[in-house]
Amino acid sequence: MNTWPRLSEAYRLGKLSRRDFLSAAATIGALSAASSLLAAGTAKADTPKRGGTLRLGLAGGSTTDNWDPRTYTELVMITLGAQVFNGFVRFDRERRPQPDLIESWEVKPGATEWIMNIRGGVTFHDGKPLTADDIIYSLNLHRGKSASAMVGQMKHVEDIAKLTDRQISVKLSRPDSEFIYVLGDFHMRVVQDGFTDWSKPVGTGAFKFDSFTPGIRARTVRNADYWRSDGGFVDVVETTVINDTAVRMNALVADQVDVINRVGKTSVALLDNASGLKVERAPTGWHAIMAARMDSAPFDNADFRLALKYAIDRKALLKTLFNDYGTVGNDHPVPENDPNYNNELPQTAHDLDRAKFHLKKANLGAAAIELTASDAAYEGAVSAAEIYQAAAGKAGLNMTLKREPIDGFWSNAWLKRPFCESYWAGRSTALQMLSIAYKSDATWNETAWKNPAFDQLLSDASAELDDAKRRQYLWEAQKMLHDDGGAVIPVFADVLEAHNDRVKGYQIGGINDLFNGHIPELVWLDS
Repeated sequence: MNTWPRLSEAYRLGKLSRRDFLSAAATIGALSAASSLLAAGTAKADTPKRGGTLRLGLAGGSTTDNWDPRTYTELVMITLGAQVFNGFVRFDRERRPQPDLIESWEVKPGATEWIMNIRGGVTFHDGKPLTADDIIYSLNLHRGKSASAMVGQMKHVEDIAKLTDRQISVKLSRPDSEFIYVLGDFHMRVVQDGFTDWSKPVGTGAFKFDSFTPGIRARTVRNADYWRSDGGFVDVVETTVINDTAVRMNALVADQVDVINRVGKTSVALLDNASGLKVERAPTGWHAIMAARMDSAPFDNADFRLALKYAIDRKALLKTLFNDYGTVGNDHPVPENDPNYNNELPQTAHDLDRAKFHLKKANLGAAAIELTASDAAYEGAVSAAEIYQAAAGKAGLNMTLKREPIDGFWSNAWLKRPFCESYWAGRSTALQMLSIAYKSDATWNETAWKNPAFDQLLSDASAELDDAKRRQYLWEAQKMLHDDGGAVIPVFADVLEAHNDRVKGYQIGGINDLFNGHIPELVWLDS
């Protein structure tokens, strides 16, 4: 299923040697396409040009958006934040951390102390030099009583000490061999020491703040003093929020925007058949989820949760709503392309008889449940809920839908309703994904999964430096969620983005859409 795109993507990401790539291509009868790809790869790369206005038409914006990175939940603010602010580290195409404002790092034996060296020669947009005080303040935004979604991930940070103006020490209360990955999260942006005026953000990024109307549009302008020479090529970035998929795609076809995210998977042919446009595709950790809170009846009943899982038709959802651009999910958040994916778990199938069996065993009578649905979660989320409702009804589940508008969904419904649709863009490692969404004290623990044995597995994995041993802990954690958790995860979807031919230097992959929000910084215009 979709073999050639996945094979070519694996080669492009460096996961296959040239020899293995050609051999696999020959096996599936795609040798000609493989040869063309190899030939294109040897062509001289375009030389970046400066100037022009890059126009983004993006889904994932709301009138409740603001510039405080602690509050980011969706793609528009993730991308705007990446324009104006730098992070501590950033992720590459293979989800590995690379230096950003933290230039280098060292973990001490035992993984409870990290020494971090701060990049020199960096200034904020107002001319102030970057120092250790700024780094420490920015880290502390996500500690203590902060409302940041990263509080749970930063809870084991015991002390942050300034060693010099360009070096800090971070001491942890427990070993964490992957702590540097935490610092690459999209919330983790660097601001000045004491900064609080989020209406006028000041960062060190490739672009400076110019204007912003939440949920509608934003404008940033090139930072002429940007410290990186490999980014920040366009003069202006104009971001327009276009949450409607058809309108967004038509805006690209009509040359009203240069780049769009979340191409409609069932209507991608509209762009494939248009001249001067290119569709970009890559597998990611993005997954849809119906989150049942286990602290609310009837979702506190294990058999009722199993009935929910057997009732959903994953293959039908993948085909109908995602046009088979992705893979079926198995009720845990680790994708198949993660090195710690548990490939020994049985796939939960669409099985109405088993759903009826567990519903009867739950002994809850005709318990009524309400699924909160909104296309704010993803294109077609309401349709997915309707398909799920129909299948659940055949299993005897009394499911109704509560449809919510796109605007304000994340503030007004998500984390507040006992059974609610949402999505996750994935994280750089299995441990990070499991921790940020399922650890007992995680801010975004949307299923209210609180299991001490599970938490201990994550702690053991975090402290373990041996990859094979760490994998054992992570496999068991996935099994626990698969067997007993409140997450119904039907689909992992490929990312589909599109742009016109004038946009050069485009990169696809990473963790979040638009190459972790960095596309505006990376591309240039050939006009």
